[in-house]
Amino acid sequence: MERRKARVAEAAALVERVTAWAAGQPATYGLLLVGSYARNTARPESDVDFVLLTTDPDHITVTAFGTPIRLQRWGDVLEHRFRTENGLEFELNTTDPAWARRAKTDPGTRRVVTDGARVLYDPTGDLADLLSALA
Repeated sequence: MERRKARVAEAAALVERVTAWAAGQPATYGLLLVGSYARNTARPESDVDFVLLTTDPDHITVTAFGTPIRLQRWGDVLEHRFRTENGLEFELNTTDPAWARRAKTDPGTRRVVTDGARVLYDPTGDLADLLSALA
């Protein structure tokens, strides 16, 4: 139980840190938390998954979180996977703002959103509109 509480606290702090960082990036269009942490079903071994919409998805500097342990391209999404000192893994998946439009029609992208998504930063309101449209 203590391990779970510690992991939840670490994940919450990470979400705050990533959100503040993303909001300070000039190319940021929006930020979603997706997956088990967005659904509130995370287990201690779960990773934290973010989708960062940015006007410069291939060149945004994510070194504020250290050196990625993996860079992987998934179609138009570039995954930056990190591990904290305590072993919590997280993905900062960068893609262009059109991803939000594709989520309405592309089955894989739509599944990411409908399987659990929470808006963390949405200066244009487009992500809130997306979640509402897919609800």
